[in-house]
Amino acid sequence: MDYSQSTEQALEYARTALERMGERGIPATPHNFTVWYLHCSDSLPDLTRTLDILIDNDQEFTEERNREIYEKFFSRDNESAALSTAAAKIESMLGDILAYLGPAGDGAAQYGKTLETFTGEIDGIKSADDLRTIISGVLAETRTVMKVNKALEKRLNDSSKHVTELKENMEDLRREATTDALTGIANRKLFDQALRMAATQAMEEGTELSLLMIDIDHFKKFNDTYGHQVGDQVLRLLASTLESYTKGKDTAARYGGEEFCVILPDTNLGDAVKVGEGIRRAVGDKVLTNRKTGQDLGRISVTIGAGLFDLGEPLSQLISRADRALYLGKGNGRNRVVSQDQMKDLELVFDS
Repeated sequence: MDYSQSTEQALEYARTALERMGERGIPATPHNFTVWYLHCSDSLPDLTRTLDILIDNDQEFTEERNREIYEKFFSRDNESAALSTAAAKIESMLGDILAYLGPAGDGAAQYGKTLETFTGEIDGIKSADDLRTIISGVLAETRTVMKVNKALEKRLNDSSKHVTELKENMEDLRREATTDALTGIANRKLFDQALRMAATQAMEEGTELSLLMIDIDHFKKFNDTYGHQVGDQVLRLLASTLESYTKGKDTAARYGGEEFCVILPDTNLGDAVKVGEGIRRAVGDKVLTNRKTGQDLGRISVTIGAGLFDLGEPLSQLISRADRALYLGKGNGRNRVVSQDQMKDLELVFDS
């Protein structure tokens, strides 16, 4: 991110940002100003592209949308401490490297002076002793430079290893922060990130994006009957089934409790319903057995709601629509897939 603008440039960007915010009725809060200042200065290309898409589609910048934009690009969470620690380690390593580069640079400069002196003295050589003296001096300087360079090379190699380790640690941290500990699939945080990315891509490319919201039927009763450990096994079973039905850019995630979801980029509503039906049948076909006791626990079922992204709408509306379809399905008998297009008919059935 570039903050190297001059004072005059910064003031101009600030004025333009406030003007554009005023034109769209966006409150000049610190968060909103940060977003639009960076848009005007084009310091964050992904942010600029997202805002340009929304502007081209004449989308309203509501309070909710402004909050989503800020959180997408600037929100911080409990990873901050770990990131700060990693940054401090990298800064320390760079300091060590610079400490070695200083003497190495001084040595190189001195070596250059020695060679210049050697070149100037060649014409004045009068004996073999004079030549030996000059060559001895050059060799001594050469050995000194080589020694410093070897020490620097070792330090750089060590630092490179540390940076690689840090990179691996950061990747592990990222994976842990975005993975549900119980089921091993994406957690709510990664779901939010993946849905935002999928929505951005859908707006950029004009493609369709569907969302499945999935809930285990009568899960509380199952938990109360067989215990939480068996209930956890059911959650893992559903997660495994979802993973087997996702591919490519799809994302299966645990939304919370016994509720799961699947993000389906480049997928229309009809195909999303087909994916949902496949998941529903796969789950319902499995007979659950307690491995320790051999007890037959019967079968479980899931109810699924399917929603289609309306380009430019707040993502909370898509989630709400799929969630409403899910709960209409639960209210109309469970163990079924309901799409947003079926909601009006099912609402009539449910209300009657």
